[in-house]
Amino acid sequence: MAPDSPVSPPTQNPWLRTIRPHAAYALHGMAFVEDALIAIDSARGHLLQIDCTNENTTILNPYQAADFIDATGLAVWEDTLWFTLDESVYFCKLGEFTPQHFVTLPYLANGVAVWGSTVYVTCQKAGYILVFNRNTGKQITKFDAPGIGIENITVREEELWLCDTSEQSVYCLDRGTGQVRFSVLTPFESPTGLAFHANPETGQDILYVAYAGEEAYIRDDPNSPDPHQLTFRDRTFIHPLYVHYDEAGRYALSNGYLIEMSYVEEMAPLDEVSVDNLEWRIALPSNTHRQKVRSIEAVGLPFTEEIQDGERVAVFKFDTLKPNEARIFGWKALLEVHSIKYRLTPRDVENAPEMPPTYPALYLVDNDNLAMDTEMVRLAAGEAIGTETNLLRKVLSIRDYVYDKLSYGIKPYIDTPDVALERGVGSCGEYVGILLALMRLNGIACRTIGRYKCPAYADRLLVPLMPDFNHVWLEFYAPGFGWLPMESNPDDIQEQGPYPMRFFMGLAWYHIEIGKGIRFATLTQYGQPVDKENVSIGDLAINHVRFKILEELMPAGN
Repeated sequence: MAPDSPVSPPTQNPWLRTIRPHAAYALHGMAFVEDALIAIDSARGHLLQIDCTNENTTILNPYQAADFIDATGLAVWEDTLWFTLDESVYFCKLGEFTPQHFVTLPYLANGVAVWGSTVYVTCQKAGYILVFNRNTGKQITKFDAPGIGIENITVREEELWLCDTSEQSVYCLDRGTGQVRFSVLTPFESPTGLAFHANPETGQDILYVAYAGEEAYIRDDPNSPDPHQLTFRDRTFIHPLYVHYDEAGRYALSNGYLIEMSYVEEMAPLDEVSVDNLEWRIALPSNTHRQKVRSIEAVGLPFTEEIQDGERVAVFKFDTLKPNEARIFGWKALLEVHSIKYRLTPRDVENAPEMPPTYPALYLVDNDNLAMDTEMVRLAAGEAIGTETNLLRKVLSIRDYVYDKLSYGIKPYIDTPDVALERGVGSCGEYVGILLALMRLNGIACRTIGRYKCPAYADRLLVPLMPDFNHVWLEFYAPGFGWLPMESNPDDIQEQGPYPMRFFMGLAWYHIEIGKGIRFATLTQYGQPVDKENVSIGDLAINHVRFKILEELMPAGN
């Protein structure tokens, strides 16, 4: 849908629903002909006509399907259909589907869009959006591609809209200059096509996005001695993308969800312990641009609430914790969460004011075993930025340097940055530790944030979802603007890059922000921190984390 355009809730409008066409394997380019959605199934070469309200599916090219196998881009202008196949762009008359050659590129052509006398073609290998004259086939100009993945494209009046499979993003560009206005994260991975259509009931634009990939599932094989087998199957569908662009705030929100999250500790000591006057503090979810706490309630035992550095914390008090005492306690929260993507450029942070005077003592120091005084970490801090002076470029250079040096691996404990750098393998916590150390040594205020991600199954409503691990990321401070998020390791997807920008100044709907800048859980006795050598949270209890997605939400302002 268009930014800032109000629409009815999805449950009240048959046009705002997940569309799963029959017998489709890998949907890519899409376009509308009146109220009918036309999409290419790249795996079969089927041009599918899809009714968005009931998923009725018709093959338009039953005798020419072989000519369209592996086609990806799709566009319709007047009575002509355009598509990309291998390195070439083709067109044909609707209803005839006899391909005619338009142009051939040096590399694979991915997406195509047509507006008037202009044809736009995306090409990942070239790294450009190539612009051609429709009548002559001559190239007019080219724009830089906004992402690193395979991109598909559509046009809406003076805007170009692109989806990027690797970036998990949709971009809005100025059609005349190719400049990015804003981008949003998609609620599902691997977007492969997009198209606008005016809702017949409201007149407001709906932006439909196609997704294609594989999903793991348990196959039941009754003839096998082990009948339950893990395997994979094709997964493709179409879903509306809701967008709200806050130009003043320099961020855009996309599809969100109402989530019930519970964090519960089960007392299960490894050894018999007796502790008097114990206070067990657990951070509570934060309110941010993308996350709103509707309500919080206690689980098992009551708690009091206190504010720590502006963050809400639940305090559970035990007058005496006796050996083998059995308890469960924690909290349950009702949260509104959306994906968010900030858009700042290096020019925006030039000549920025100084950071608040209290920040250096809080966010430029080694207060979490960051090994900032070791030679290895200090040398890495200098190598990471080279001669760069711009804050945003320094942060990105540090991120890419860490991604070049580390590969992701889960470990039962977190080593200091010098050890992790030497080993070359790190967990998300170790990525964060190195990033914090290198940024702080370069004068960039930053802090840890996390603590969990909801399993990213946006289409599994009302089903209990349990994450396998906790997760941490960070925020860095841009003077004159504020705190900006950056993921720890998920964008480290390939050796030596290039790396996606999806979670650089962005978070997906499934990131749950809890206790920004403070410790997630702490123990105190008689008002003093408990000695971890004697009593630790890991030795006392087992945590249970559960999510339940209740409904899909639109961003604020829609």
